[in-house]
Amino acid sequence: MTSIRVLVADDEELVRTGLRLILTSELDIEVVGEAADGRQAVEAARALQPDVALLDIRMPELDGIEATRLLLGNGCATRVVILTTFDLDQYVYDALQAGASGFLLKDAPAHQLVTAVRAAAAGDAVLAPSVTRRLLSDFARKAPRVDAPVESLTARELDVLRLLARGLSNAEIAAELFIGEGTVKTHVARLLTKLGVRDRLQAVVLAYRSGLAS
Repeated sequence: MTSIRVLVADDEELVRTGLRLILTSELDIEVVGEAADGRQAVEAARALQPDVALLDIRMPELDGIEATRLLLGNGCATRVVILTTFDLDQYVYDALQAGASGFLLKDAPAHQLVTAVRAAAAGDAVLAPSVTRRLLSDFARKAPRVDAPVESLTARELDVLRLLARGLSNAEIAAELFIGEGTVKTHVARLLTKLGVRDRLQAVVLAYRSGLAS
């Protein structure tokens, strides 16, 4: 079984230790590196190419948002999950705008952290339970409108994207469209490629910003 390779970045050593202990207790997750500030996180991610980087928002040198921008702006394939003790809307907006694949509060239970890492590695959206679809759509309304290449999507792919934007899971989309869950996964993979986005969450953001979803 291939392990999910994770980088942990937080300026507090105790927090890094706790995250590492939680993650390494799972057979399918491996912590390949740690960083104590945002600049170290960017350098470590570029060198190690982890599947997922857990980045604290408030770090010295570079905060987690700016580290995300630098990392993903360079075409790094790593997916970023932002960790914070602050449940503030603006942080979510900034994280999504920077290209993060998720946002999780530090007081989340251990199983949610593990689930978030697995989901991010699989290209799924990762949002703290307190972050609602209303917040995501509100972010998208405030962000500048963009022209998305939605014309390249088939009618069924557009249907799938609209349902993704409503927050439906693959199983729920399959039931809604009367198709198999495996077929949904295929449609999702194709529309991500056509839209040039990294994961489902960024596809949803693009759907709102292009006016496809509202």
